[in-house]
Amino acid sequence: MEKKKNNSCSANDEYEDCYDNTEEAHTMPRQEPRHPTVKDLDPDQQPRERALKHGVGILSTADLWALILRTGTPGNPITALCRDIMRANDGKMHNLMRRSRKELMGIKGIGSTKAIQIEAVMELVRRYQNETIGQRPIIRQSKDIWEIMRHENGNKPHEEIWILLLNRRNEVTGKKCMTTGTMVASLFDVKGIVKEALLSGADGIILCHNHPSGNLRPSIPDDKITSSLKKACDLLDLRMLDHVIVTTDGHYSYRDEGKL
Repeated sequence: MEKKKNNSCSANDEYEDCYDNTEEAHTMPRQEPRHPTVKDLDPDQQPRERALKHGVGILSTADLWALILRTGTPGNPITALCRDIMRANDGKMHNLMRRSRKELMGIKGIGSTKAIQIEAVMELVRRYQNETIGQRPIIRQSKDIWEIMRHENGNKPHEEIWILLLNRRNEVTGKKCMTTGTMVASLFDVKGIVKEALLSGADGIILCHNHPSGNLRPSIPDDKITSSLKKACDLLDLRMLDHVIVTTDGHYSYRDEGKL
């Protein structure tokens, strides 16, 4: 291709500078910037390599999430993304467990797949915490109820009403979530609870619900549902042992307070 003379060249300009190379420059391929990835890290900084060498116990919580979620986004490797996840939750798994799927997807780099992966891990944690080894748990005091339920609904961001089903020895034979509500209230179905207890062959029941606010003080509606369920149980010769309000840090027992 013939080079085009640049009319602005002076006699003192270099020979090559007096030709316009713009057309040739436009034909050069453009190189896209390369985004950093985990593989660019030193092996001693890569979560997988460190876990292989030293075990997962030395990894930070963010690095453990990086092992599970595996891939980041362009310009944001998975290690940085997981640090963002924990930073958005003040570094606490307790806070992360309360996040809804929509809130998780509000973190840059978290789509529906990663949000479900996080939810699945949290569900595994919850199930592990609620596992009992050997014999059925026996209810001897209100703290036993709290120990069973605090990992089940104590950290939920909305109210849930649960019942524990008991045999004559006060062993827990089952538990079931009866209703799910909002941050401040949930629906209450006396008939549904009594029906569930009778169909399961339970000898006694315990009512449990959580207060997402962390406030253990019972409300007027809490008192009313306690009274309604107690009357229904008495009519059917079904023992109502307690109504316990649950949070992650403590509990309130109607029986302990002499209100049942």
